Amino acid sequence: MVQVRGRGMPLYRLKIWRLALDTAACLALSLVFVVSFLASALAQDAAPAEKAPPIKLQLNRMESAGEACRATMLVDNSRGTPLKSYKIDLFAFDTDGIAQKRVAVELGPIPARKTTVKIFDFPGIACAKVGRVLLNDVLACEGRDACLEHTETETKASVSFDR
Repeated sequence: MVQVRGRGMPLYRLKIWRLALDTAACLALSLVFVVSFLASALAQDAAPAEKAPPIKLQLNRMESAGEACRATMLVDNSRGTPLKSYKIDLFAFDTDGIAQKRVAVELGPIPARKTTVKIFDFPGIACAKVGRVLLNDVLACEGRDACLEHTETETKASVSFDR
């Protein structure tokens, strides 16, 4: 039996110990590569959700309709996927910035690659008293994720429209 000087351990055991350490180091390095590959793959999967095309809402017109203020909304989904439901929560503020009316409006279904026009009323408020419309939330959005984050607002009406 060959002994290693000063250790009292046979040489074959020392070689087995060294082989075990090398194997453990290889496994640890492989684990690091697998974890970094999975993290990279997950980051790539998350990226398309951030780059989803926007849904553009344009408050196109506000006009009186009896004792209501009728709004005409242009919904531009010209670059997006179809939506079975797209329900939004809107607040109408008066010219002093005081919230006056809240309405939930179903704008869907919205076909893919299509721009549509929807008409709805803010009941019990005259258009002359509306100074601002706020997109408060997206209540339902069947067909895509993170709809509020991917919704852009603009106005051609005499009042501001933002989120």
